[in-house]
Amino acid sequence: MRITTGRLTAALTVLAFVGTASAHGPTRQKVRESIEINAPPAKVWAVIGNFQDMSWLPPVSKTEGEKGNEIGATRRLTLTPGATVDEELYKFDADKLTYSYRINAVDVKVLPVTNYSSTLTVTPGADGKGSVVEWGGAFYRGYPNNEPPPELSDEAAIKAVSGLYRMGLEALKKKVESGS
Repeated sequence: MRITTGRLTAALTVLAFVGTASAHGPTRQKVRESIEINAPPAKVWAVIGNFQDMSWLPPVSKTEGEKGNEIGATRRLTLTPGATVDEELYKFDADKLTYSYRINAVDVKVLPVTNYSSTLTVTPGADGKGSVVEWGGAFYRGYPNNEPPPELSDEAAIKAVSGLYRMGLEALKKKVESGS
């Protein structure tokens, strides 16, 4: 049997694809949570629209940052147990009541993710009175290689981020609706 250059190239391409497919690493995960709040969007935005203030998020005990709401602004969140999370603002649109940020540094024991980015958006509610706040994020699990330990798996990352978003949105709803 004679092998032509075309057949050899095709065979090598197939083998390369099969090898790549079996060496699959982590895939980007996405989480999106939302909540309805009985308050106008401007009132909700007044609480969450300052990138330098995360006081509405329960585990945050202190926020320190630079550059306000400018693109490239940074903040360091100090969490109640003392861990820190460093974040950077990369999109901000006060007119559309939305901003996006990324985590630059976090211990995976605190939040089991890497390459994390997130967006917070406030929109008018369906009834025309209230608001809907949506918090969405995309990230990779905390362990970059195959066969992650359970605490750094895709499931652990999704559970942690989703739980954080739900807790934060519930706290935001309570704060805005109670007026505190």
